[in-house]
Amino acid sequence: MAKQENRFELVSVQKEAIGSCLEIWVDKETGVHYIYRKDGYSGGLTVMVDADGKPVVSKR
Repeated sequence: MAKQENRFELVSVQKEAIGSCLEIWVDKETGVHYIYRKDGYSGGLTVMVDADGKPVVSKR
């Protein structure tokens, strides 16, 4: 079985209080950026948008 490459890449981690962090992930296929917020046992993921409300996309 061929090794499967990870589709998402972690590009930034900002640690805050104990058990709390902010991470930015990039979808390597589409270039779309996502922000993940973790705080204790909860967390959330959402697409990052620019000032016009369009998704932040890396140039490929």
